[in-house]
Amino acid sequence: MERSDPTIHIRLAEECDTTAIASVLYESFIEYQASYTPAAFTATTPTPAQIQKRLSEGSVWVAWHHDALVGTISAVEQGAGLYLRSMAVLPSARGDGVGRGLVEHVEQFAIAQGYHYLVLRTTPFLTHAIRLYEQVGFQRITAGPHDLYGTPLLTMLKPLVRTM
Repeated sequence: MERSDPTIHIRLAEECDTTAIASVLYESFIEYQASYTPAAFTATTPTPAQIQKRLSEGSVWVAWHHDALVGTISAVEQGAGLYLRSMAVLPSARGDGVGRGLVEHVEQFAIAQGYHYLVLRTTPFLTHAIRLYEQVGFQRITAGPHDLYGTPLLTMLKPLVRTM
């Protein structure tokens, strides 16, 4: 289980963050590159220009730890839910609570905005990420798509509960 660190700060991404976000995504997934098809790896590691476009498609957050950008996550509206994509934490920051913090931050945002669920897609070989998602309440569902350019995908959903 990840431990929480009060020195982790999460904020909305800004235009000046796009290169650092692209770097975090690339560095976070490069160790898994052989498990992706070339097209799926390219889609998983967008360029700064593609990230710039995402800033207008939905919300993108960054996590800072010890004055360095170490994690990111983005979200796009999908009906009554919020679709999470491009979550990544640098290998050197894993286990510090960054991933959990990002997911919980987006969950609170989604509840405040009135969304009913969170949904995400991941690959079966990202077992540490899947374990985190399950720990915070996501469950695997049968909905597709079931692959990204030939790389297997699984979909996970978390219903959101509003507190009064």
